[in-house]
Formats: sequence, structure tokens, C-alpha cells
Amino acid sequence: MVRTGSTNMAAGPTLAVVAREAGVSVPTASKVVNGREDVAPETRRRVSEALDRLGYVRRPRFDAVRTPGLVDLVLHALDTSSSGAVLHGVEAAAHDAGLEVVVSAGLPRTSGGGSDRGWLDKLTARGSAGALFHLTDPTDVQYGRLEQHRIPFVMIDPVLEPPPGVVSVGAANWQGGVTATEHLLALGHERIAVVGGHPRTMAGIARVAGYRSALASAGVRHRPEYVRHANADEGLARRRTLELLDLPEPPTAVFVCSDRLVPGVYHALAERGLAVPEDVSVVGFDDLPESRWITPALTTVRQPLSEIAATALRLLVRMMDGDRPESTRTELSTRLVERASTAPPCRSLTSVPPR
Repeated sequence: MVRTGSTNMAAGPTLAVVAREAGVSVPTASKVVNGREDVAPETRRRVSEALDRLGYVRRPRFDAVRTPGLVDLVLHALDTSSSGAVLHGVEAAAHDAGLEVVVSAGLPRTSGGGSDRGWLDKLTARGSAGALFHLTDPTDVQYGRLEQHRIPFVMIDPVLEPPPGVVSVGAANWQGGVTATEHLLALGHERIAVVGGHPRTMAGIARVAGYRSALASAGVRHRPEYVRHANADEGLARRRTLELLDLPEPPTAVFVCSDRLVPGVYHALAERGLAVPEDVSVVGFDDLPESRWITPALTTVRQPLSEIAATALRLLVRMMDGDRPESTRTELSTRLVERASTAPPCRSLTSVPPR
């Protein structure tokens, strides 16, 4: 047993030690630990770095006991249709499980690579029994803090490959890329380009890999110049499409790895006087509501975001009960939704000679 006032570090550093390390008063260090806003950014940074460096563990208060019926959902943003679908799935599953959900946007990070502990301190202070993250990845330090506080968590469609042992739920992105490309091949297209998202994200890598695999299975030559990346930038998607159209043999079809990039692709085609799908076919990925609103309505690969989110919540409930999933990665199947943006290749384009 550690006596009151003991300097035994087995229980971790005291707040006074942290304050001394950061060169601030104990009350100021306490404000940072408790997520108070009335602290200067530079002071907050120094205290946060000291907390991480010394391995300070926030002591639970008697009024902050873990609340079994409360979970946190951290979204990458609150104003997108994908976030709305995730929130819908989590809320429905939480209602069935008798849980309440606290929603917040993003994981704030300090400059210089440190982590802002405020969101985690608030999570522990309100006694959340678990957490879900959608398209927003904790830093290594933040992962460590979650483990340190023994807060179970599940990643919904993580951006990057999670550390070993982290549970995640997402779509079958590779198979979705195969499905999109096979649809265009079945229509008779061979000059099929791909406009991918960020080349280092899990989804971006898998979807482009599926595209390449489908071409190889069909015996269609892979053309490296047909592979472009636009990250998550609609304007960049427009520029990448213009680059594809300037090739000696421009593509007759484009697989766009995110519906959010499709308006940029449509814009580029319109600039060149090309119609969809009469001149160039376009397939997207996600089946966001916008897919039905644009003209022509987009043929796309549907990933079931609400079902993915609900599955993640159910896995989290199991983990909160002490059960560990057999697999750390769960993938839900995708399917093609055919609309008006694809058709057989235009004869005039397929006969364009190399320049």
C-alpha cells in the first residue's frame, strides 16, 4: 500500500511532479488534466508534453466512476453525409443496447507532434465505458492512453493500418475495387483509368489493388499512366482527370475511388466537351446520397456505412463486457449500384490512334 504523501513512483508521478517538470503551478497543471479551456496554448503544450513524458495517469474521482451505459463516438467531421450514416448506425445499435452516445468531432493534436489530452481527459471524467473512432486515427501516445485507462475502443473505417491488436470494422474495399472494374470490363471497356484517394490510406490502397487485380484477371494490360491519386480533393480530381484526357490514348472509363471526388471528374469531362456516359463512363465508390443527386446519377459501389457503424458498436459492447473478438478486423461486403453513368465505350474514342 502506498501511504499518503509517498514519493513511490510505482503509482506514477504526482501532479506536483508534472507541474514542476513543466514549470507551472499545480493548479495550472490540474486545469490541463481536466480539460479546462482557460490555459494559454504554449502552457498547455508544455504541460501535455510533461504528462506524456512522465507517464502521468489521471486518478479517477469518486464522481467519475465508469458509466456502463455511456460511450463516445469521435467522428472526423460532423457535416458530411458519411458521418451522418455512421451516426445513424451507431445510434440505432446503441438504442437496441440501451446505451447513450456522446458525439464529438476530430482528435485534436498539438503542434510539434504532441497529443492534446483534453478529449481523453473529458472522456474519462464523464466515465465513458468505451469509444468509437470514425476516419480519425489516434496518435501512438493517444492509443497508449486509451490502453492505460483500460478504455475499450473500436475503429470504424480507420484511415491507416491500426497497431496490432486494435479492433476495426470496415468495408471489403479490395473486392469493391474488383466489382467496379469488372462492371466496366463487362460493358466492353479496356482503357479503364482509376482516380484514387490518398495512396497511403487503407481504403485507397485496397481499392486500387482491386482495380489492378480485375484487369489482370481479364487479361487487360495494366497501364501505370492510368493510375492517378487525388487524395480527398475535388479540385485535384479535376486536374488528374484532365491529365488522363491529355494522354495519347485517353481512357474510355474512369473508376473513382470516392464519390466525393466524382464532381471534379465530371467537371473535367465537361470542360473537354465529353458527356457521361456517352463518351466516358464513370463508376464511384461509397454510394453517398450525393451519388443520386448529380447528373447523370452515379453508378457506384455501395459500402454499408450504417451497418459498419452498428457492427462496431456491437463489438464495442462485447469488449465492454470483457469479451475479446476472435478477429481484430471485420469487413462487410460491398455491392454495385447501377445508375446512369456507365455504358459501353464510345466507338469514336476507342479508335483514337496513339499520338
